[in-house]
Amino acid sequence: MEKIKILVVDDESRMRKLVGDFLSKKGYEVIEAADGQEAVDKFFEIKDIALIILDVMMPKMDGWQVLREIREYSKVPIIMLTARGEERDELQGFELGVDEYISKPFSPKILVARVDAILRRSNALGEAKRYEIDGIVLDETAHSVTVDGAPIDLSFKEFELLMYFMENAGIALSREKILNSVWDYDYFGDARTIDTHVKKLRAKMGEKGDLIKTIWGMGYKFEA
Repeated sequence: MEKIKILVVDDESRMRKLVGDFLSKKGYEVIEAADGQEAVDKFFEIKDIALIILDVMMPKMDGWQVLREIREYSKVPIIMLTARGEERDELQGFELGVDEYISKPFSPKILVARVDAILRRSNALGEAKRYEIDGIVLDETAHSVTVDGAPIDLSFKEFELLMYFMENAGIALSREKILNSVWDYDYFGDARTIDTHVKKLRAKMGEKGDLIKTIWGMGYKFEA
């Protein structure tokens, strides 16, 4: 079986080796890039990269610019690494289409767990599902969503969030439960992360965004 390819982008060779060693031990094929321009070149050259681990501060082209260029053509899952833990950086990343956001220093084991979880849910590792509720059709195999027959363009994390809502239609979900299930228990985020994604998801769903109900003081419920 062909190994799943992961692109690790960081200008520090020590960091690339550290992350790469842990991923290789889990059976992934690691491709390295030392700056943003090399990352973009390798991504489009190799084509079947399943996930990108991307540092923010790099020479030639920083992580934000790499993210923008890749997002114009691909929804490949992207984990951003940064030495800055400021909330505005995290929100900027989510607005641009980051799937996960991990601040340095971090545990390589936690990072690998995040990689495993993302690939499992992106169908690189696991069985696909299909849901159809009130004109909304979500197909995990095709990674597509249509609303009343019209396709909508969701980021990887928005797709995961909608799938979780549809899996649990009619059930009140706390923000903590959503974080634990969609971002996993070891994600050190807070309610603003969920609220940002729900806001964007509702906007993309148009009138059907109203199916995601806010439960004040608790969380959300998908109610057809």
